[in-house]
Amino acid sequence: MLKIYGSEMCPDCRECKVNFNTHAIEYESIDINENLKNLKEFLKLRDSSPVFDAAKEAGGIGIPAIVREDGTVTLDWEGYLQEKGLPVVYKEAAEVCSLDGKGC
Repeated sequence: MLKIYGSEMCPDCRECKVNFNTHAIEYESIDINENLKNLKEFLKLRDSSPVFDAAKEAGGIGIPAIVREDGTVTLDWEGYLQEKGLPVVYKEAAEVCSLDGKGC
């Protein structure tokens, strides 16, 4: 089953969850703000995977982060849907939460 690391404070994460729920994609949601265990689990992943380098360079957190069943990680939830042939069905207002104003 997929794991999605994110936060309810993050507009990108909320969009991702609405889309995955709409398409009935099963996943485990891990809110990094819920407790320190979740945050530490995410930080261990983030600090060990080069997938997060561009997000960190841009001042982003790197969420939502999708961990596939095979352990590969992507930060592109829309691309994941496209791989499955599924449309993006929900777009939240253009709220951003990164330092550079381009995402989370």
